[in-house]
Amino acid sequence: MGSPSLRDPVPWKLTRTKAAAAANIWRAIATLGYDYPRRSPPPTCGSPFPESRSKERGTRTSKGLPDASLPQFPLCAAHSQNSATRNHSSPKPTSSYSLQSPVGPASLTPHPGYKEICTEPPTHRSEDPAPTNGRQRLGLRSVAPPAPPPRAWRLRKKNPLSICFHSAQAHSCVGGKRCMVGQWRTLAPCAGDILDAASPCAPPVNHLRWDLDAQQIAALTVELIERTKRVYDQVGAQRFEDVSYESTLKALADVEVTYTVQRNILDFPQHVSPSKDIRTASTEADKKLSEFDVEMSMRQDVYQRVVWLQEKVQKGSLRPEAARYLERLIKLGRRNGLHLPEDTQEKIKSIKKRLSLLCIDFNKNLNEDTTSLPFTREELGGLPEDFLNSLEKTEDGKLKVTLKYPHYFPLLKKCHVPETRRKVEEAFNCRCKEENCAILKELVALRAQKSSLLGFPTHADYVLDMNMAKTSQAVAAFLDELAQKLKPLGEQERAAMLELKAAECARRGLPFDGRLHAWDMRYYMNQVEETRYHVDQNLLKEYFPMQVVTRGLLAIYQELLGLTFQLEEGVAAAAWHEDVQLYAVRDAASGDLVGKFYLDLYPREGKYGHAACFGLQPGCLRPDGSRQVAIAAMVANFTKPTLDAPSLLQHDEVETYFHEFGHVMHQLCSQAEFAMFSGTHVERDFVEAPSQMLENWVWEKEPLLRMSQHYRTGSAVPQELLEKLIQSRQANTGLFNLRQIVLAKVDQVLHTQTDADPAEEYARLCQDILGVPATPGTNMPATFGHLAGGYDAQYYGYLWSEVFSMDMFHTRFKQEGVMSPKVGLDYRSTILRPGGSQDASTMLRLFLGREPKQDAFLLSKGLPVGTAMPTNC
Repeated sequence: MGSPSLRDPVPWKLTRTKAAAAANIWRAIATLGYDYPRRSPPPTCGSPFPESRSKERGTRTSKGLPDASLPQFPLCAAHSQNSATRNHSSPKPTSSYSLQSPVGPASLTPHPGYKEICTEPPTHRSEDPAPTNGRQRLGLRSVAPPAPPPRAWRLRKKNPLSICFHSAQAHSCVGGKRCMVGQWRTLAPCAGDILDAASPCAPPVNHLRWDLDAQQIAALTVELIERTKRVYDQVGAQRFEDVSYESTLKALADVEVTYTVQRNILDFPQHVSPSKDIRTASTEADKKLSEFDVEMSMRQDVYQRVVWLQEKVQKGSLRPEAARYLERLIKLGRRNGLHLPEDTQEKIKSIKKRLSLLCIDFNKNLNEDTTSLPFTREELGGLPEDFLNSLEKTEDGKLKVTLKYPHYFPLLKKCHVPETRRKVEEAFNCRCKEENCAILKELVALRAQKSSLLGFPTHADYVLDMNMAKTSQAVAAFLDELAQKLKPLGEQERAAMLELKAAECARRGLPFDGRLHAWDMRYYMNQVEETRYHVDQNLLKEYFPMQVVTRGLLAIYQELLGLTFQLEEGVAAAAWHEDVQLYAVRDAASGDLVGKFYLDLYPREGKYGHAACFGLQPGCLRPDGSRQVAIAAMVANFTKPTLDAPSLLQHDEVETYFHEFGHVMHQLCSQAEFAMFSGTHVERDFVEAPSQMLENWVWEKEPLLRMSQHYRTGSAVPQELLEKLIQSRQANTGLFNLRQIVLAKVDQVLHTQTDADPAEEYARLCQDILGVPATPGTNMPATFGHLAGGYDAQYYGYLWSEVFSMDMFHTRFKQEGVMSPKVGLDYRSTILRPGGSQDASTMLRLFLGREPKQDAFLLSKGLPVGTAMPTNC
């Protein structure tokens, strides 16, 4: 889409009463004409955000969740993958006063004195044909009016300040109603007002494109920077008396809508493109745009105009979300130090630029890692034939094992050769060890320095100031208390695993050293499931072919949330790779388009290596007041199908699928006005809760039956196996959650103690909390993408948000029906729909009907209820 024009549009000022406004509209209508647009917009761009997990999933959204904890002001890629430059995506109020006419040859002119009021170009791309059914701007020109047009204008009954221009052809409009070709436009009488949900009826547009080559990416990056900077220059040059909602807050919100989408087009390909040249060009674009983000976030002149607007605006004159946006910009400006002396601001700016580059390089190193290890079939003993047959062969006939998830996790779980597991686990935690270790140390030092300049005792306290937890002390108390409760359970589980190891060593004639090693953990966790709960994971995965799981998952989400999904085909569905599918999402009741999502489920060389949701086009209001539909991509690395078998998912992969798709639904179902509050742009220690809650469906009988079927026979999962699977949910819960605490504590230590050595701290915490030592010579934190992907000082959020996810599930769905459409719609409207336009605590109270409790969370961990967790959790 094109950027908003800077031709100084003059809004049509309405009188204060609706009756007078309506009279003005009718007088204008009698003499309105329209001009054809003479330009079409350039492509757009944007990108994603942090790393995820396979049991450490991430939520990538708009280049990351525009983390409220991050300091950008007010622009700065809402999608920035690195926390140095990411800001909440920008917003957009909608009080542009405009009228539109349908396409047609008639040439009418308005009453003398009315000036041109709309300058936004159409939304088709430059290489697309001019729309035959698109929006045409009404140009108000000072020419004598001709005879009244033979077309019908009428006021809309629901909103007397809306008008629709009709011609003879039918067209479906937002809200499920029908209207003639043309556009509803609302003439908003106060700053920050928005169009009602049923207006306007312009068809929602996918502004994304994936056909750019490396040279185009470079050129469009420069163009985007120049165009966006002009808007900031205009805002920053205003005199005090000229500052207004339209010229300041709305101008910043509008440009952020355009910027966010266009940025994603340019820097998302670094994570998914099959072309190394394009990935490299996209990474370079990300670096340039991240530096630009820092520059714009440090615009003291723009910040001053926002402060002036806050001084001038009357209390209660802005809509709640517009007021929230204004307050957020002020806070972000202070978090960037724009109230501090100029020399301090320059130091902060320099640090932020360096941080952004380091974060990009950290994750690029991991994405581009191509390490593989050769093994004989004997060295891969215990792995199923379909896995072995899927491996490439080396020149000497050995089988090549990569460190990507579809190889790493199955091998660690099933290979009964300890030396093979040791080699793979060691290599996995030595990826990019030298380069990323140096980057991480510099990141930690620079973050501490920046936070100190801003008056915070630690980087953790700086980040947490925008989260539910608020302080590093609250996080430490939460983690310490949970670790204390889980340690007895973890000790029991370790003892059980050691018994299994001793028995296996005796059976296979292997020496038993009486210890559990890092490469033993997943193997014996799997053994616990198979021997204590009698869940055969190899057998179970035969009931989870990708096609069946996808069909069942989509059906469950549609039924729960009142949506319909339709696979798109042809040119409209073009993506970055042939494996990628695009779906359109509509509201089941009205038929309105809610958004679209891409599914990119299989690994490729150079592709983002985990599972995550990337927000690509925020669902929010565009500069003209129409609603932009949200578009997101789920990127994963599930096992690819082979000639002999389809892609078969482990049950924990099905859980990952449900989790990440929950983030996709959060992105699409949000109906915020501003991009800054769209989708998953909520507090970082709440963002995982909506998706974690939806993981529960893979542990319930009815949903499991709907998403499973044997890939050969078509039979359902046997009832006995299904019941054993459900019973195994609490298997290894102590050790799994203690490991999550280890990762969260490493994150906290690095961002509260600047002299801490990452590898040493990780090894110490593994021994003290988990009771299992880290493998000597490894450096797991150098592979921990969350630390450079927007989760810095916030990894605790996975456990923190689980308190809320379990409370929501057990209080509403478990009590009223796990497939209850009523509860699903309540969930969609109170938790997903607001995005970040409300505090998480407010949304939770509305959905639960009370304050949150931790009882369900403790029970899910096999812990007794009755001892309180920290009160602010």
